[in-house]
Amino acid sequence: MTEVQQKASPASTGPPSGADGSGIRIGVSSCLLGEQVRYDSGHKRDRFVADTLRGYFELLPVCPEVAIGLGVPREPIRLQGDPERPRAVGTRDGTKDVTDALAAFGRRQVRALGDISGYIFKSKSPSCGMERVRLYGARGGVPSKRGVGIYAREIMHGKPLLPVEEEGRLNDPVLRENFIERVYCFRRWQDLLAEGVTPEGLVDFHTRHKLILMAHGKSRLTALGRLVAQAGQRPIDDLVRDYGVLFMQALSYRATRRRHTDVLFHLMGYLKRSLDSADKAELVELIHDYRRGLLPLIVPVTLLRHHFRRHPQPYVDRQLYLTWQPAGLSLWNDI
Repeated sequence: MTEVQQKASPASTGPPSGADGSGIRIGVSSCLLGEQVRYDSGHKRDRFVADTLRGYFELLPVCPEVAIGLGVPREPIRLQGDPERPRAVGTRDGTKDVTDALAAFGRRQVRALGDISGYIFKSKSPSCGMERVRLYGARGGVPSKRGVGIYAREIMHGKPLLPVEEEGRLNDPVLRENFIERVYCFRRWQDLLAEGVTPEGLVDFHTRHKLILMAHGKSRLTALGRLVAQAGQRPIDDLVRDYGVLFMQALSYRATRRRHTDVLFHLMGYLKRSLDSADKAELVELIHDYRRGLLPLIVPVTLLRHHFRRHPQPYVDRQLYLTWQPAGLSLWNDI
């Protein structure tokens, strides 16, 4: 997709994103959607990205190498030189250097992509790889895996809070769940910023995400809580900036079985006066079976949803932990 096509996409002032992901825009390497843009005229179509995620998000395909005028087919490029200042050069013609063109396109795309809520890069690519890209020395030899794609580096630098991932890592159920959760959370943060953050709005946002944050570490939840406690005392712009950074950093830590177990028992505490002894025993058993790795997370979560439908709790109703993901993505079926 060219820059012109990018700008023709729906504007960032559109309606808030729906629970099913409608209105959420994710950048993606074009080859992952089956577009034949690679150096050998091929593609690297990824079924999860192209088939599953397309049903829940608006995917914006970008091939930076084609966008800067490299043809299809073309001579491949590779990273060469210093890890901090690598060059993207031709594999056969080392004088063919497209580093500056890729970097400039990346900087332009930071603006052109607007309010995207995530990005899925092609792994190992000298333009799009987000980590562990082969990096050759100036005289060749065995490459290290210390490179970052030239284009990807600019996107990540220009949008430091943006959730990013590579297609290969999305095969890991934990990393897949973490990335998509960050996309949804970041979209809600973007929506709050678009509305204009007030101290009351920040407190409400934090409250709705408390149990999600707990699953990523109680210490991080506590640190964010200290920031929110300053609402109304600090300049709101400074507070919002600091909260946004810490919020996205907290979500980048993986939610473990132990942390999810803490959240599940915390939620059970709101049902202690509503459930009989048999229901409590059943729920405790399922939570412990999940903690031991005998059951996926969706099993105790489904039972908790059932009990809270029968015994609503205002605080729990405001929480997003039990309801943040559409069922069709089946993210908790494998973790």
